[in-house]
Amino acid sequence: MADRPSSPYEQQLSDFRLTYSKAGSITSIVLVLAGFGLDYFSYPERLLEFTLLRVLVVVLTLGILRVLFTEFGRRHVRSLTMLWLLLPQIMIAFMIYETDGAQSIYFVGLHLALYAVGIILPISFFEGIGFGVVTLVLYVVACALHPDAASSTARMVTNSLFILFSAGASAVCTWFNEKARLRLFQLQHEVSEKNASLREINQTLAEVKGQLLQREKMAAIGTLSAGLLHELNNPVNYSLMAINMGLTCKGAQSDEMLKESLVDAREGMQRIQNIVTDLKTFAYQKPGQDSLRPFLLENAVRSAVRLAGYELKGVDVVIDLPQDSHVLGDEPAIIGVLINLLSNAALALQAAKREQPRIAVTATLQGHRLGVSVRDNGSGIDPDNLSRVFEPFFTTRDVGAGLGLGLSVSYGIVHRHGGTLAVESELGSWTEFTFDLPRPE
Repeated sequence: MADRPSSPYEQQLSDFRLTYSKAGSITSIVLVLAGFGLDYFSYPERLLEFTLLRVLVVVLTLGILRVLFTEFGRRHVRSLTMLWLLLPQIMIAFMIYETDGAQSIYFVGLHLALYAVGIILPISFFEGIGFGVVTLVLYVVACALHPDAASSTARMVTNSLFILFSAGASAVCTWFNEKARLRLFQLQHEVSEKNASLREINQTLAEVKGQLLQREKMAAIGTLSAGLLHELNNPVNYSLMAINMGLTCKGAQSDEMLKESLVDAREGMQRIQNIVTDLKTFAYQKPGQDSLRPFLLENAVRSAVRLAGYELKGVDVVIDLPQDSHVLGDEPAIIGVLINLLSNAALALQAAKREQPRIAVTATLQGHRLGVSVRDNGSGIDPDNLSRVFEPFFTTRDVGAGLGLGLSVSYGIVHRHGGTLAVESELGSWTEFTFDLPRPE
C-alpha cells in the first residue's frame, strides 16, 4: 500500500525517510561486502557459498536502491526500507543456521542492525518493534533448525533475550527520535509563521513609509507654493496688465505679428496664473487635515490635468463628469491620486506609441458615492504584474525612473476615504483605474 502523506509533517517526514533510506541502503551494501573478511577468517570452508549469498543480497539491495529513485519508490519508501533492512537479517540468520547455530559469531550482526535502525533510520515506533520481532523470530528459527539445537538451548535462550533487549532499546530510541522529529517540525513551522508575520509587518512598514514620503512631498509642495504665490502673483499680474495695454495700442492693432506675439504672451501668463491657482490648494491646506471638506471633483480633475500637463502633451484628455461633482474628502490628496494616475497613463501611451493617444476621466453617481474612472488606450499591464501594481516599491520602470510608491500611496489615500482603488487591463489595448469617493449629504 502506498505511503500517502496526509499533513505537512508527513510530507516532510516522507522526504526525510527517502533520503535516509537511500543513504542507509548504500551503507548496508558496504557493510555486507565488508563481511567477506569475517567469512574468510571465521569460516574459510564456506567462503564461496557465503560470498555468493552476500553478492545476492547486494544485488537485491541495489535493485531496491534503484527503485527508491523513482516515483513508485517515493510512494512506497517505508515498505522498501523495511525490505532492504530485512535482507541482511535473513542472510545472517541463514549463516547462523549453516555454521554453529546458537554458538555462531554472526549473532553479533543482528544486534548491529537493530541498534543502527533505532539510532539512525527515521522509522516509526511500531516499525521498530516489528523489525525487532522479525529479527528475533529469524534467529530462533535458525537456531531451532540447526542440528545441534538441543545442546544449545540455553545459549539460544540467552542470545534471544539479548536480541529482545536490543530490540527494546532500538524501539525506545525510535520513539524518542520520532518525537524529536515532530518537535523539530513544529519549531520549523512556528519559525515559518513568525517569518511570514514579520514579512507582513515589513510590508506594512513599507506602506507607512511610502505614505509618509508622500505626505512629506505634499507638505514640501505646500511650503514651496506658499512662498512662491506672493512672488509670482504680482509680476504675473503686472505682465498681464502690460500685455493687455499693449494690445490696445494702435501699433499692435496694425502689426499682426506683434499682436500675435502679445496674445501668445498673454496665454502663457494666464497658464502660469492657473498653475499658481492650482498650487494654492497645496499651500493653504496641510495634507491629512480637514480631510472631510467638500470640494468639486471637477476642479480637482482640471487641476491635476494642468499640473501633469507636461507629460500629457499630445494626449487627448476627455473629461466626462456629472453636473454635480461635489465630493467629501482631502482635496490635495485626491489631486495627487489623479496626477499619479494621469502620469502613469501618459507613460503607458508613450510606450504604446498610439496614433491617437487618449485618456478618459469619467465619473458616475453611485448612491452616496461618486465613482471615478481613469482609462487609457496605452500598452496595458502584463497579467503577471496586475496583482502587484499596488505593492510598495514594485515598478516596471528602469532603475532611477521611479520608486514604485505612487500607486501604493494612492491606494492608501482612497482607502482612507472609505473606497477602493482597483485596476483592470488588457495587455496591448487598455488600462482602467477606478475608485470612489463619498458625497456630501
